[in-house]
Amino acid sequence: MSGKKPMKKPASKPVKAVKAATAPAAAAAAPVKKRTVATPQTPRGMKDILPSEAKYWRAVRTAGERLAAAYGFEWIETPIVEETALFVRGVGKQTDIVEKEMFTFVDQGGDELALRPEATAAIARAYINHGMLNMPQPVKLFYHGPMFRHERPQAGRYRQFHQFGFETIGEQKPVVDAELIICVHRFFLDLGLQVKVEVNSIGTAADREQYREKLVAYYRQHRNVLCENCKVRLSKNPLRVLDCKEPGCEPLKQGAPQIVDVLSEDSKNHFMKVLEYLEDAEVPFELNPYLVRGLDYYSHTVFEAVFPAREGGSKSAAAAGGRYDGLIELLGGRPTPGAGFAIGLERTILEMKERQIIPLDESKPVVFLAQLGEPAKRKAFKIFDDLRRAGIPAAVAFSKDALKAQMEVANRMGVKYTLLIGQKEVLDGTIIIRDMEAGIQEMVDANKVTGEIAKKLVTAPLAPLTAPAPRDSVSEESSRKEGDSSG
Repeated sequence: MSGKKPMKKPASKPVKAVKAATAPAAAAAAPVKKRTVATPQTPRGMKDILPSEAKYWRAVRTAGERLAAAYGFEWIETPIVEETALFVRGVGKQTDIVEKEMFTFVDQGGDELALRPEATAAIARAYINHGMLNMPQPVKLFYHGPMFRHERPQAGRYRQFHQFGFETIGEQKPVVDAELIICVHRFFLDLGLQVKVEVNSIGTAADREQYREKLVAYYRQHRNVLCENCKVRLSKNPLRVLDCKEPGCEPLKQGAPQIVDVLSEDSKNHFMKVLEYLEDAEVPFELNPYLVRGLDYYSHTVFEAVFPAREGGSKSAAAAGGRYDGLIELLGGRPTPGAGFAIGLERTILEMKERQIIPLDESKPVVFLAQLGEPAKRKAFKIFDDLRRAGIPAAVAFSKDALKAQMEVANRMGVKYTLLIGQKEVLDGTIIIRDMEAGIQEMVDANKVTGEIAKKLVTAPLAPLTAPAPRDSVSEESSRKEGDSSG
């Protein structure tokens, strides 16, 4: 044996052991801070349109599209982003839209762009860009989509809002003005809403120049009571003073000169013919000698459709428009007359809700397809597509296996017929049609079921868009008053 003593293992240092032992305790003693992330919100003045609102939006779009088809207007869509210069030149540099309300930005290439605040100037640009002057005139177009203005949000008014509009370009006859006003009135009538149309003529540029002189002379006498905005308008855009709702300004309007007194004979004759067409069409209207509209491109006929004022409230403009004979030339095209209007869809939907007018859902299914078992489920895909292609509103719940659960869905939807297919029907090549109201069932050839269902369904040529409002939502007395006030 060796005389060497065995080496002792070095004593382990307790530090690591202490750390290992104390680390969990220390971690337990210090609570873990949870990181909170703020949920993004919609920008001020903008809103989500949820599925629960869909029936209202479908109703207003359908009302507009039906009128467009009936009166020969074709759909157009312009970009949401346009050159800022388009609206500065077209709408007017000194209008509130251009001065205060446009969303503008400079893109990565250095171009000055704007979210469209309105559609007429953009459609006039498209008319010029695509040589529509060479098409048969007039060119009749309709559009719907979002617009953007940095306004103070309030009920029915948002910074992103939606409009439905008609434009007729290439014809200056007064019948065009009347046709557009009639379309506005019919739009609201089809939705079960009452509106009164206010109309005026602002004549030609020469007429307006004469009128401006008289208007400025009148308001200068009352300058000390004008609001600060109107003092600026008086030098930049005097006609806008007539739009002011400030307590000191609005009463002065009643004593202001009226533009009808300076209209040329041609302007008067044009306007009188428009009014005659409206009378013959039985469209209720009211002459408003102080209606001027806020955009520079308007001439001759201008109009607004307003909802009846409620007790203690003010009237609400639902649509507005007019003639713009100088706009195409202003944007670099040949002198071309035009006229159009835009309907505010948010305000329209708000009025429908307040009047308790419920849209009828045209997409509501009338047939439910129930299947039992895998072979039936596979067969049901083809049958369901056949129904869809035939234009029959149908529903199915492929994810539900139990027949009872599927029938509960069918009952909840209120369908007229349920088609039943199980393993036996797949083998026999048949399908069962169940009348949900009568409780009667019949078996038919699966290949002929679409035709059999089509025979059973009765469709109206023009189905109503909304159900009648409750009788007490709009009193008969107020209806009579509104009728008495029309021209």
